[in-house]
Amino acid sequence: MKTIPMNPVDAAWFHMDGPENTAVVTALMTSRRRFDPIAVRNQLARRLATLPPFHRRVADAQTWTGAPAWIESSAIDIDQHVHHRALPEGATDAQLRALVEDLASQPLPPAMPLWQAHVIDGPGAAGAVVFRYHHCLGDGMAMVGVANSVMDGGDDIVASPAAGGAAASAWDAAWRLAGTAIEGSFDLVRDLVQPGDAQTRLKAAASARQRIGWSRPIPLPRIKAIAHAFDAKVNDVAIAAISGALRHLLADLSSTGATIRAMVPVNLRASTDIGDATNGFGLAILELPVDEGDAKARLRTATRRMSAIKRSAEATAMHELFDLFGRGPKALQQVAQGLFEDKVSLVLTNVRGPATPLRLAGRTIDRFVFWVPHPGERVGLGVSVCSYRDRVTFGVLADAAKLPDAQRLAHLVETEVAALERAAREVESTPRKRPPARTAGRA
Repeated sequence: MKTIPMNPVDAAWFHMDGPENTAVVTALMTSRRRFDPIAVRNQLARRLATLPPFHRRVADAQTWTGAPAWIESSAIDIDQHVHHRALPEGATDAQLRALVEDLASQPLPPAMPLWQAHVIDGPGAAGAVVFRYHHCLGDGMAMVGVANSVMDGGDDIVASPAAGGAAASAWDAAWRLAGTAIEGSFDLVRDLVQPGDAQTRLKAAASARQRIGWSRPIPLPRIKAIAHAFDAKVNDVAIAAISGALRHLLADLSSTGATIRAMVPVNLRASTDIGDATNGFGLAILELPVDEGDAKARLRTATRRMSAIKRSAEATAMHELFDLFGRGPKALQQVAQGLFEDKVSLVLTNVRGPATPLRLAGRTIDRFVFWVPHPGERVGLGVSVCSYRDRVTFGVLADAAKLPDAQRLAHLVETEVAALERAAREVESTPRKRPPARTAGRA
């Protein structure tokens, strides 16, 4: 069997696996009608056969020394990856959520290609598919391209050379990192030397059990209207809503006034790279405006801080740092990972999905939501923002010891979006000051 070096950034994500929290992305697709499990099985087998990461396993998956590599398999044993489950008669969304929590709490079998699909009957006449994959296979944008390929009418994706090993050496990676810093990415160093995040309940010891929540789909035009009123971006509105929800949650936990930072992915790939199955993003540390008591102030602060991140080279520097650590043993990376875990309390990500309805094995996908992992012991919360069919859904994945009721946080986000809508109406109804008219001077 052929062995292929793993892309160092992908290797860094593989090394983030731990006994408490795995680096596994979980996604849920629901339909008003049940899926045919055989049809789903056959479609995944046919479509994913064209994408090498889905029929590669990791060499020495349990090792603590050395960089991992891919072992190429000749074919996918599809029955080891696609499973069929049925909820009890009369099951509700709460029981579907409990099943997804059970799945999200389990690591993927290390001796197999790192992905699974679970076709679920229920609740009622509806159906669902839970898709899980390890982050070393690719980031959210890459998987949007994979999803488009897997669905009915999708085009086959051929992975680019970037999805395989890296030709550059560790010295090359170190020089690129130094060059990035010289160009102005001192923000990364600043973030690493600042005090750690507040010791709230979110920093409690991990339990290895996951809790899941998701919001009701919110029409994208509603969020765009808020963004327009404040001259902000959709992502800024999402961050402000999440910050407001966390503010309420921290008040319940008697942690008002705490500093809460999030690790925020920043897409670094070109638009033509979306179908490449690899990790093409960097990370930046964002201080959330949880100390702001006013919704308008939270949004303006979120907009200002995100604008600063976009102007910074921090995300690029972080990507190069991952490239460097991904070339060494897991033990070395865990030392560096501990530095980042001290600085943040959650991972917060936003992925733009398809605007048009997708179909899988003859069934229209009605709802799509995913949960970003929060690998490591000290970061126990991941919040994802996903748009699909011009509707936005917030997903919450939390360690049970740190946040026992993830669904409550998802509901609080909905409440905060409504508060931002009221604030936007106030802003729009207030006459904007115009500059005084200039008077013509005498000739």
